[in-house]
Amino acid sequence: MKLNELKPAKGAKKKRKKIGRGPGSGHGKTATKGHKGQLARSGGGKGPAFEGGQMPLHRRLIKRGFKNPFKVRYEVVNLDTIDKYFNEGETVNPDSLSGKGIIKRSADAIKILSRGEISKPLLVKANKFSRKAIEMILSAGGTAEVI
Repeated sequence: MKLNELKPAKGAKKKRKKIGRGPGSGHGKTATKGHKGQLARSGGGKGPAFEGGQMPLHRRLIKRGFKNPFKVRYEVVNLDTIDKYFNEGETVNPDSLSGKGIIKRSADAIKILSRGEISKPLLVKANKFSRKAIEMILSAGGTAEVI
């Protein structure tokens, strides 16, 4: 048996019902929709949320919450991560962080936190810094710049 010889079992595949193709087909005239009424019209029938006139579930449930369109979502990066991925004298900015796969591009802004140690002088550019992170960057001989 070869792949080109494979066929579905007898009776496994049904032919598509062709409707509205004249009286000889047996599905002409009303095209299996019956006479008149909502279901015979184009676009007829009710939507998937219709519950027989009862108030639909999506309208019965309460609406809660609020999405603030002005909220700034910070991607957090710690000093130990920066120390691990960057060499002495390099610039740490959003582009270099996303290039090395440390942050996702979807973040609105970047905040540098002070977890770990930093042992080399780096130019760090970010939207926000913790006070201790700035101190640690400066003590290592680097600079912290707010963008």
